[in-house]
Amino acid sequence: MYILSLLSIVISLAAILPPVLGTRGATCNATTPCSSDYPCCSEYGFCGNGYYCLGGCDPISSYTLDSCKPSPICHAANYTLSDTSRILSNYTYFNGNASEYDWVVQQGSIFNTTSDGEPAIALTLTENNGGTLLSSTRYVHYGLITARLKTGRWAGVVTAFITMSSIKDEIDWEFPGNATTEGQTNYFWQGVIPQTTDGVTETGLADTYSSWHDFTIDWQPDALTFLVDGNVTRTTKASDCVDNTTGVVHYPNTPSRIQLSLWPAGISTEPQGTVQWSGGMINWNDPDYVSAGHFYALFQSVSVQCNDTAPMNSSVTSYVYGPNVTLDTPSIAYSNATTLINHAGRLSGLNAIPGTAVSALFVLTLVMQLF
Repeated sequence: MYILSLLSIVISLAAILPPVLGTRGATCNATTPCSSDYPCCSEYGFCGNGYYCLGGCDPISSYTLDSCKPSPICHAANYTLSDTSRILSNYTYFNGNASEYDWVVQQGSIFNTTSDGEPAIALTLTENNGGTLLSSTRYVHYGLITARLKTGRWAGVVTAFITMSSIKDEIDWEFPGNATTEGQTNYFWQGVIPQTTDGVTETGLADTYSSWHDFTIDWQPDALTFLVDGNVTRTTKASDCVDNTTGVVHYPNTPSRIQLSLWPAGISTEPQGTVQWSGGMINWNDPDYVSAGHFYALFQSVSVQCNDTAPMNSSVTSYVYGPNVTLDTPSIAYSNATTLINHAGRLSGLNAIPGTAVSALFVLTLVMQLF
């Protein structure tokens, strides 16, 4: 039985630290990029500045490729998530300093708990909060990533451990609905939805709600491997991901954040196929929900081993994007540019919401082409 000790980690920072402010302009995509007034295209497709220029900022849909702030470089680490001192509970206060915080709560809420003697955090889903999303402040550009977790067990409720790049390269471990002996692996290149899904259902797992499991994404330049408790369940080679029409390799290959989430797939605003995939509509009258006031998934730890494709010296702080029209994907460079938004201050006016932007010059120390 879970001992859900409601030790909230929602820390009140308002009295200590002003939010990083920003303004939101129009919507954006690759064919309609942002203007110079609001140069950064956020991961949700809105133009703005401030924190819009940080994690998830899409360089292809922004005003220029360097409108987004550089992405903090990968560091090998073992993150014990019950230590919430390095989890920022309100991401609008984040100024790009990945040395100060390891994770930011982008949506929803988390709290400390214990399950089977292991301290962990619970990500919550309520009828009103839209679920919880926790994102790493650092990026990974190839490496070995393992999350120790327990999933939810309710139809329509999805537990997820994924990587997501700023241009929508994505690698997934997802656990939809009440299928607690299954997990689903998938990957995407630049958000392209293939005609035939690349998703695979991994079966025969010990109950993922009641048992801790270590789920691993082993992401290398030439192959992608998924593991459960150290056992390989699936391997995909990059060489098998070539689009026969264009010759472009549809394989995740850009720096990505790690994201942990619990999200509502079984709701009326989701496509019918998504609802069915997740096990059906969410029952908000489920006894578990009524008793606790929320659904939840538990995350104990995340470990990261970096495998950047070239050695880095101590001055390297970040990844940056550069043009590469011949390979239909940007090149990635190492940089010693700051990842910080400087001189944050409050804005006022009709469109003012938490975030502010200051441009920065960066020095490239190493350039390497992707595929």
